Amino acid sequence: MPEGRLFCLFVLNTRFISTAYLYRILQWAIAAIWFVNGFICKVLNLVPRHRQIVGRILGERWAAPATLLIGMLEVLMAVWILSQLKPKWCALCQAVLILTMNVMEFFLVPDLLLFGHGNAVWAGLLILVILGNEFYLKQASYKTKLAN
Repeated sequence: MPEGRLFCLFVLNTRFISTAYLYRILQWAIAAIWFVNGFICKVLNLVPRHRQIVGRILGERWAAPATLLIGMLEVLMAVWILSQLKPKWCALCQAVLILTMNVMEFFLVPDLLLFGHGNAVWAGLLILVILGNEFYLKQASYKTKLAN
C-alpha cells in the first residue's frame, strides 16, 4: 500500500479521499468535539452531568464557576485547533488533557460518566485519532503532495 494511502480509520479509505482532505475533516471534527463539550454542555449547561462531575471533584461551591471556566477553555481549544498554530503542541496538549481528565473521572466519578468505565475506551480512541491525525496523516498528506 503506498504511503499516502495509510491511516484508514474504520471505513475511511484514502483511495477515494485525499489524505490532506481527510486531515482537515478530522481536524474540524475534533474541534467540533471540543466546541460542543465546552460551549453546549458546559457554558450553556445543557448537560448538567458535567457540572455534577466538576462538583463532585472540586466541591459544589466551585462547580458552577469551574464548569464555566472549563467550558470556555474547551472552546478556546477548538479555536486553537482550527488556527493551526503550533499544531503538534496542540495535539499533545489535547492528549494530555483528555488523559488527565479521564483518569480522574475514571477513579473519582465513574457513576456520572456517560459510559461509566467504558469512557476510557472512547477517550483512548479520541487520543489516537488526534495524535494519528497530526503526527501521521498530516505527514502522509505532505508526502503525497511532494510525490505529485
